[in-house]
Amino acid sequence: MNEQYSAMRSNVSTLGKLLGDTIKDTLGEHILDRVEKIRKLSKSSRAGNEADRKELLSTLQNLSNDELLPVARAFSQFLNLTNVAEQYHSISPNGEAASNPEVLAQLIERLKAKNLSDQQLRDAVEELSIELVLTAHPTEIARRTLIHKLVEVNNCLKQLDHNDLADYERKQIMRRLRQLIAQSWHTDEIRKHRPSPVDEAKWGFAVVENSLWEGVPSFLREFNEQLETSLDYKMPVEAVPVRFTSWMGGDRDGNPNVTADITRHVLLLQPLESHGPVPARRRGADFRAFHDRSH
Repeated sequence: MNEQYSAMRSNVSTLGKLLGDTIKDTLGEHILDRVEKIRKLSKSSRAGNEADRKELLSTLQNLSNDELLPVARAFSQFLNLTNVAEQYHSISPNGEAASNPEVLAQLIERLKAKNLSDQQLRDAVEELSIELVLTAHPTEIARRTLIHKLVEVNNCLKQLDHNDLADYERKQIMRRLRQLIAQSWHTDEIRKHRPSPVDEAKWGFAVVENSLWEGVPSFLREFNEQLETSLDYKMPVEAVPVRFTSWMGGDRDGNPNVTADITRHVLLLQPLESHGPVPARRRGADFRAFHDRSH
């Protein structure tokens, strides 16, 4: 288990060092020293060191007004980067998903063990109806610009995982990581204005573009392959086990700003977003990949 998580710990350490370099370059070594002191005292306090716990409380209480915000931001940014490393670890070749790749097959075998016939399982698959609902509530507090930077950090970790990288390629990726972390540090994390219903709808479209566009088809392909392996069965071409629904631009529960005009605007915006330049680029990339595999 320790070996399984060593890569994740290494990535966390690398990202933390780059963040520390950014803080030092921007605010000076004294702020970085204060952050490191708090981090180390927190770690030893959690391990049960009572003296360090008292020193930690004293250190926090004695932070000056000028130190409060940068110290808080330092830990906020570090947690963001740690989350990226953990998320990448969960899907990386050496991560948790790779340690149990046959989860769907195991599920089918457990159902068979409950005396369900293959035909019953096929019928259940054909009746599957899963709805993914995009809500209008602004539950995502992170700004989209910051989210995009963190997504690229994840991509850099993926690139660094290749063992055949040349030294100059690894240096280029590390340089880009340093740039992204510096950009994130200088990005205002707090929205100055409350998002409008249209802004919330655009955020939902971004979720489709950045996550669901590839994630849902990938899952369905894997699901279909497991069905073929375990049940000698493929889902019908016309099957639509996963559907998307949305409250965006139409949720009037306590929001007087959602008017008929807003709903009309968002409805008209959806086809524009789904056929806009970014989805078009994705479809073009998908087509080129299909063409390359076919020749």
